[in-house]
Amino acid sequence: MAVGDGGGGGVRRRGCGCSKEDFFPEESFSSWEAYRRALRSTGARLADRLTARSLDATELHEVRARSGADMKRDLTWWDLAWFGVGAVIGAGIFVLTGQEARNAVGPAVVISYVVSGVSAMLSVFCYTEFAVEIPVAGGSFAYLRVELGDFMAFVAAGNILLEYCIGGAAVARAWTSYFATLLNHHPNDFRIHAASLAADYSRLDPIAVAVIAIICLLSVLSTKASSRFNYVLSVLHVAVIAFIIVAGLTKADAANLTRDFMPYGPRGVFAASAVLFFAYIGFDAVSTMAEETRDPARDIPVGLVGAMALTTALYCALAVTLCLMVPYGEIDPDAPFSVAFADRGMGWAKYVVAFGALKGMTTVLLVSAVGQARYLTHIARTHMMPPWLARVHPGTGTPVNATVAMLLATAVIAFFTDLNVLSNLLSISTLFIFMLVAVALLVRRYYVSGETSRADRNRLAACIAAILASSVATATCWGLDRGGWVPYAVTVPAWLAATASLWALVPQARAPKLWGVPMVPWLPSASIAINVFLLGSIDSKSFMRFGIWTAALLVYYLFVGLHASYDTAKALAADAVAGKVEDGDAKTSAPPM
Repeated sequence: MAVGDGGGGGVRRRGCGCSKEDFFPEESFSSWEAYRRALRSTGARLADRLTARSLDATELHEVRARSGADMKRDLTWWDLAWFGVGAVIGAGIFVLTGQEARNAVGPAVVISYVVSGVSAMLSVFCYTEFAVEIPVAGGSFAYLRVELGDFMAFVAAGNILLEYCIGGAAVARAWTSYFATLLNHHPNDFRIHAASLAADYSRLDPIAVAVIAIICLLSVLSTKASSRFNYVLSVLHVAVIAFIIVAGLTKADAANLTRDFMPYGPRGVFAASAVLFFAYIGFDAVSTMAEETRDPARDIPVGLVGAMALTTALYCALAVTLCLMVPYGEIDPDAPFSVAFADRGMGWAKYVVAFGALKGMTTVLLVSAVGQARYLTHIARTHMMPPWLARVHPGTGTPVNATVAMLLATAVIAFFTDLNVLSNLLSISTLFIFMLVAVALLVRRYYVSGETSRADRNRLAACIAAILASSVATATCWGLDRGGWVPYAVTVPAWLAATASLWALVPQARAPKLWGVPMVPWLPSASIAINVFLLGSIDSKSFMRFGIWTAALLVYYLFVGLHASYDTAKALAADAVAGKVEDGDAKTSAPPM
């Protein structure tokens, strides 16, 4: 049996299937001596994986087949659109709006939402082209494997998993906050204070864990059933948002918005944008459902772009409403909308708001659970993670093992960690991944192995390097708070020149087959620039945590993931060669059993 069979091919054993072969079936882990030989070859294997790129067909067929059963194709653009709304509108708008408006940006929080929304929409376009052409459960992990190679895909994969765990944990803790408001309690009344732990990790949240467990059960039963549940809750949620806007504007005071619109200056606007980007996270989960979509070429663009446009409009309207109701310095950071209505004499309305927020956060958790399990499934199909996690249950058509594993990790994080720590760290991971996807789109359009000339390839590499360098320089100048406009008069024109050079000097090597991002290279280059710029507005402690996590990923990769994926790739190549031999010799010999 080939190494790749560990994900789901071959003979199935009854029971839970938790032997060593389910987790480490590769040759490198067959014995301690084999593992020592693999470690001695780490340098050569790393060099191989750094340059190895997957193919669209490989991701669509060979890799997907390692899950055994197929996922059911029964989602439409309507399902995707409501999944998009359900995935995005949750803890970000109902919690972080108040936190950032009060402490970082003031009424200009609406501008922060616009900046974050533009960045998210640019990323939506990049994701959509990939999702249409490579409709698999792996999402950005699969896209990066095809265009940037195995190693970069793994670094992104680890951050994708972190993004989903942290995002789910943050929403679960926010769920507790609004549940407490609904019962006229402070959120900490429902949390256990462990005084011996650090302040950011000392409020233990058992309600968040219980909510995650219920969501886990729903998400493993059926994707279509989850879609219907999400649709009903999302429609109710949008109705509550409409109520908040209309009822809130009846209590509006224009002076609250205009008296001190930007108290923290432009720096506060962009610092808040970096954190509020958390409010837009979730749409990438919809791209992981491409494998379960009936007509990806039609359904994915309509569903993703439509959901993001609606979400951005609602966010801006909600932010304006909140700042019109309450002076920014009096906004409650835990449950801003509920408390705002109570303070304006509409105490009954806070229950409507809290109930609506709970529904919204429930849908976010559900879509996150569906998306993160599919990411992990596809990563495990490549054997960068144990292939046991890649199995799809033949009855439900869902990845049960991956769903339970991810939500168990999410529950542990939600139990301990404060929302502020989670939101900042989450934004770093997400912005980093979105930047890589934009780079991958440029590579996809301008480079085809065996067709692009060496000169064009070198010009492409130079232009992308210049786009990244100028974007990083702009973000660094902003992050270091160097006064004056002179640095930007150098870095911004450098970005423009690099993008224009790519547009004028390098011919596109590939045209999209079904649906393509408009204004290439300008749109993906702008996505790179704005994502990197927002990274420059995040605090240093979050970058330290991000660095520690990335270092841990590299350790895992060098000691486990590298060798497992190397063996799997070699086995797949050997199977392909054997298949060609069998096809060519079909008249004289039968294929081996």
